[in-house]
Amino acid sequence: MSYILVVDDEKDIRDLMSQILFDEGHTVKLAYNSNSAMDYINNEEPTLIILDIWLKDSEMDGIEILKSVKQNNPLCPVVVISGHGNIEIAVAAVKQGAYDFIEKPFNTDQLFLVINRALEASNLRKEVFSLQNKEFNDSKMIGGTGVFKILKQKLDKLMKSNGRILISGSSGSGKEIAARYIHQNSQRGNNRFVTVACASIQSEKMEELLFGQEIEGKINPGLFERAHGGTLFFDEVAELPIGTQSKILRVLVDQVFTRVDGKNVVRVNCRIISSTSKDLAIEIDKGNFKEELFHRFNVVPIRIPSLEERILDIPLLSAYFVEWLAKHEGLPIKKLSEAAIRKLQNMSWPGNIRQLKNTIERALILGGSKAFINPDDIFEFVETGKNNFQSGVLDFSNVFFADKSLRSAREEFERAYLHYQISKFGGNVSKTASYIGMERSALHRKMKLLNIESTLKEK
Repeated sequence: MSYILVVDDEKDIRDLMSQILFDEGHTVKLAYNSNSAMDYINNEEPTLIILDIWLKDSEMDGIEILKSVKQNNPLCPVVVISGHGNIEIAVAAVKQGAYDFIEKPFNTDQLFLVINRALEASNLRKEVFSLQNKEFNDSKMIGGTGVFKILKQKLDKLMKSNGRILISGSSGSGKEIAARYIHQNSQRGNNRFVTVACASIQSEKMEELLFGQEIEGKINPGLFERAHGGTLFFDEVAELPIGTQSKILRVLVDQVFTRVDGKNVVRVNCRIISSTSKDLAIEIDKGNFKEELFHRFNVVPIRIPSLEERILDIPLLSAYFVEWLAKHEGLPIKKLSEAAIRKLQNMSWPGNIRQLKNTIERALILGGSKAFINPDDIFEFVETGKNNFQSGVLDFSNVFFADKSLRSAREEFERAYLHYQISKFGGNVSKTASYIGMERSALHRKMKLLNIESTLKEK
């Protein structure tokens, strides 16, 4: 059943509630003041909180606890009770996010009715939230090779723990997919997976983004708070500013922090997963990364193999991307011919799985109405399979580029590719840059270099 936290300064009320709810099959925990209540909430989010407004000898009253819960645990319903009930208190409680208000002494049938409705509404909200935050390809692990199976076995073991994980691997290899797979299949899977895009955040904004800010009594929660009860994923952690690293280290040690310009101590409970495509040992030697923070992140190291280490997975991955693109981009369903698969397996994949997805998308777009993807539909700027390159033979499948210099062919391809991606994302610079794996500033420079007219919208 559900985990219900009862917060009331009257022992008789706590004992009565405990017995009633326990008899209904619920797990019940009891708190007599704000400190004990917040300790329970921060340790494990309750399914439902029954909260007294007036708490004797407590640092926070019920309304203040309610504000904190709705800020840090927005999906947790709170039923407010009071022996000094009036319409003003009830209205104030509901305005702060309480599910309902019950006046003492309460009727048991009324209590059960409100509790059951609150639990049903909570389950519905969590289900909707879960569906809204699950993308089709977020956590799908595709593969059948030996190296893939070993990786998946390691990831499956990590679902049962809350240990910090450092995922290493080259760009585009699927580090975030692995992180989401762990999260969505863990006990935290119904809560948020929050990503910190370390490489794309301005250093002067990093602390505000991570820890939130208090401005004239208004609270803007940061990513740590948003990830409470779930997982906080540091993508490309090597890019964190050195000053911010010290503050993150303190959070990992103490599990508490204060917001920018704030005084209140915030306690969070979130799992930390981080990723890097750089060798952090080298970054430590350069003075770019704190060794102590590395050891805090690197409790469980996981390495994601490159696509070239799992070439035999290319048919499965390609078929999956065809399905995904049909569902999300409206592109046609096609099968890959055996010759096309052989070509894909002989290509070089510096961009790994991300590059493969882009290649399949390009083949579907340019392939017309044919039922199959053939080798001629698979386009990469000067595609040279390893075997061909070693033998000194270059395979130009696309004759459009065969009579051009290396530099001009590359520029022509990049120009066409960027035109397409920019158009697909409606001119949005952030989304375009994120999708193709470039920094926004680098994308602007590239467009200027290629004489592409900018229609990008700053966001």
